[in-house]
Amino acid sequence: MSVKTSNAYGDITITDEAIAVVAGFTALDCYGVIDLVAKKAIDSFPELFHKQALNRGIKITTLGNRITIDLSVILKYGISISAVADSLKKAVKYSVEKFTGMIVESVNVNVIGVRV
Repeated sequence: MSVKTSNAYGDITITDEAIAVVAGFTALDCYGVIDLVAKKAIDSFPELFHKQALNRGIKITTLGNRITIDLSVILKYGISISAVADSLKKAVKYSVEKFTGMIVESVNVNVIGVRV
């Protein structure tokens, strides 16, 4: 799927992969986030051959002009999970809305694990 919009310059189409890369850059830039991971082990098998996939562990769902983002992350040990999750939600929502010009309806953060 992709998000489509129009303005004075013409039609713009943004793919879900492009949105996932922007969300991935933002998520990895947040304090306390160590890595993005796939929820299932079978989903991560094709990613073993890529050096770094920035859309790993990110699921984008678009419905009209609304975007829903699901993130699966590993956090740093010893930090407040709720504080990092709230910060991550706000940062990803802001950067994706700024990038696409669309409304991000929700950002769901799934903490898969913690690492020292």
